[in-house]
Amino acid sequence: MSWIREAELSLLERLSANILKAGPMPKHVAFIMDGNRRYARKRHVERQKGHMQGFDKLAETLRWCLNLDVREVTVYAFSIENFKRSKEEVDGLMELAKEKFLRLLDEQENLEKHGVCIRVLGDLTLLPEDLQRLIAKAVVATRAHNRCFLNVCFAYTSRHEIANAVKEMAWGVEQGLIKSSDVSEALLNECLYTSNSPNPDLLIRTSGEVRLSDFLLWQTSHSCLVFQSVLWPEYSFWNLCEAILQYQQNHRSLQKAQEMHKEGQAIHQLEADRLCVAEQLQHRGNGKPMDARAQQTVLLSYSESREERVQRFLCALQQKRDTFFEHLSSPTVVA
Repeated sequence: MSWIREAELSLLERLSANILKAGPMPKHVAFIMDGNRRYARKRHVERQKGHMQGFDKLAETLRWCLNLDVREVTVYAFSIENFKRSKEEVDGLMELAKEKFLRLLDEQENLEKHGVCIRVLGDLTLLPEDLQRLIAKAVVATRAHNRCFLNVCFAYTSRHEIANAVKEMAWGVEQGLIKSSDVSEALLNECLYTSNSPNPDLLIRTSGEVRLSDFLLWQTSHSCLVFQSVLWPEYSFWNLCEAILQYQQNHRSLQKAQEMHKEGQAIHQLEADRLCVAEQLQHRGNGKPMDARAQQTVLLSYSESREERVQRFLCALQQKRDTFFEHLSSPTVVA
């Protein structure tokens, strides 16, 4: 099965899609693809067959998303917690992942045609080395594509991601790229695995479970959350339409919450900059008070220098991450 199934919508599906697109549409949809194992039990087949059916459904869902002008999709493919499952099941999932990433490398022409950029988010060092290399090759091969994006969360949990972002900021301070006073909510957001993506507008979980299971906890604080009872391998175009309708019904309140959060972040950053400037002036203290205009000039200068430091740090961080993938994808890397 291809990563993107080549199939057209039916007449009724196209009509429904056009009606949906008359309203506000999510640009980024995240999926917790739950229910593969229950589907296998329901159909009296092996678990591995359920997982394979789940991947096939992902390929179909990506096609629906393209037809609905959803240009970014993030999927929870493998949680770090999944390593606690039986060795047989984990090994089977690793083999399935190898097979699918090998297929992806064979389908580069199709991915280029659709402009699909594949990103894999998670702690890849937890994976077998041969799978790490395949993933890195897929990421490097598609990173120049920019029409649509598929983010595959593999060996991922949100808590692990946030802890890693804190470590990255500590690294930046140790390297002298940023100051400890530069650390902020906004900077942590830029250090997450998802830093190159907007936050999801809509998160969908299948199988009837009503929890996030440590998936995108930071990024979905102002997203529309939709929980559907259907098992993932049985997911349909109409289930996706239903979820988008729920997003549209809540769009206004979601937009308002996002705008208020952005305003709050800006105010908090301004107050933090003022505090840093006040401390600097106190340490320099020549006994003469500064007028409001001079204080504003110093504040503006400090904010600009902080932003320059942050941008240098983020460029260095991106370079470090790019180098990791390039090294893994290099033909000189052997097992």
